[in-house]
Amino acid sequence: MKEIIVAPSILSLDYANVSEQLQILKESKAEWLHFDVMDGHFVKNLTFGPDILKGFKKATKMFMDVHIMVEDPSFVAKLFIEAGADMLTFHLEAINGIEECIALCKWIRKQGVQAGVSVKPNTNIEELLPHLKEIDMILIMSVEPGFGGQSFMAHTLEKVQLLRKEIDRYGYDLKIEIDGGINDQTAPLAVQAGCDVLVAGSYIFKGDIEKNIDRLLLCQK
Repeated sequence: MKEIIVAPSILSLDYANVSEQLQILKESKAEWLHFDVMDGHFVKNLTFGPDILKGFKKATKMFMDVHIMVEDPSFVAKLFIEAGADMLTFHLEAINGIEECIALCKWIRKQGVQAGVSVKPNTNIEELLPHLKEIDMILIMSVEPGFGGQSFMAHTLEKVQLLRKEIDRYGYDLKIEIDGGINDQTAPLAVQAGCDVLVAGSYIFKGDIEKNIDRLLLCQK
C-alpha cells in the first residue's frame, strides 16, 4: 500500500480559531503543515512572513512544508530556513536557468533542510529530469498559484506520471507533491498518477477537518 502524506494548507485556516483548528490538526492523521508564502509580485497575493512560521513551529512538532511563491527565492529561502522550515520549495519559474535552480537546491540541503522545486500548471519539467538526485521533492501545481479554491487542472497529472516513471526507474529518493483543487474526488487521481504528498486547504477546512483528512487518506488503499 502506498503511504500518502496529507499537508493541510494553513492559507485556509480560520484565523479567528487558530488554536482550536491547530489542535485538531495535531490530533489528526495529517503529518505536514503547508505554508503558502506569496510576495505580491511573483503572484498577485500577499500572505505570510517568517514570524508566522516561527509561531507554528513553537506550537506543533508537525513537519513544516514551506512553498515560497516569490521573485527572490534565494533571499526568502534563507529567512524561512532560519524560521524553521523542514522542506523549502521554490519555483523553477523564479530562477534564472536550471544551473541556478540546482545550485539553490544544494545550498538549501547544506542548511540541513530538504529542497523542493515547484512548477506552474503549464511549465514543462523535462529540464529537471537529469537532476532529480539533487532534489527532495517536486511540487506540481494543479492550479495557477496565488489563490485558494480554484478548480483542479487534470492535465497536470501527465507531469506526475512522467516523474513517477523516472523516480521508479532510477530509484530516486524523491517525493511528488501536488497542490490545487485537491479533494476526495481529485486526490485518488493524483495518487494513481504517482503523487506522494497531497496539499489541501479549502477542502480540509470547510467542514469536519479530521474527517476530511481521513477521506483524503482513503485513496492510499
